[in-house]
Amino acid sequence: MPRSPPRPRGRSSTSGVSQPSAASHAGATAGPPRAVVIACGALARELQALTRGLPGVDVWYLPATLHNRPERIPDLVRGRIREARAGGYDRILIGYADCGSGGLLDRVVEDEGVERLPGAHCYELYAGRSAFAELQDAEPGTFYLTDFLVRSFEGLVWRGLGLDRHPELRSTYFGNYRRVVYLAQTDDVGLVDAARRAAERLGLAFEHRPTALGELEPAVRSFAGAPGAVPLRPLQGLA
Repeated sequence: MPRSPPRPRGRSSTSGVSQPSAASHAGATAGPPRAVVIACGALARELQALTRGLPGVDVWYLPATLHNRPERIPDLVRGRIREARAGGYDRILIGYADCGSGGLLDRVVEDEGVERLPGAHCYELYAGRSAFAELQDAEPGTFYLTDFLVRSFEGLVWRGLGLDRHPELRSTYFGNYRRVVYLAQTDDVGLVDAARRAAERLGLAFEHRPTALGELEPAVRSFAGAPGAVPLRPLQGLA
């Protein structure tokens, strides 16, 4: 079981890659704005909340299921970069960390002259680099949840791994884990309770770490040229 669990598609995707249309954009305008974020669908709620007050920034989403096939991410991102440039966007932010691409996404970023989000994955992005390193040093056998993964736990983890049909597989998948750490983007007690129940079902200790948007917020605001970060916690609109 990889430390970064698989994630289902984002809200703006159906099957395959979402196309650059009104249905796949957040904040689309009649004429293309000068900036676009090409992002993982797993970040949809957070990016929609963050860019709501940032005029001139569109967000396009790729399916979150690409994290099951990270080798596909770089080429699909490259394709969307070229679509964006053809559509008149002159500033592009890649809404991914490395995300299991083994450095291949960074090659695309360098080749295309664009930026990407910091970090190795969304857990590091939300927790912050030093805080995530401390979590890993304290317990390498940590299974991480975000708001997205808590909402998706039943279908993605429990049924997705076949634990509803074969509960004996729990020790196979999670035998090397010792705890669940829920990196919470919102102050939603319902999600905290759901994350705690998920840890109990996995037979793991539970820890709740509120992170808000972590390094996602300053990265997007800096890209958009926003005048300083405005704290978005609590993000009740994401619940």
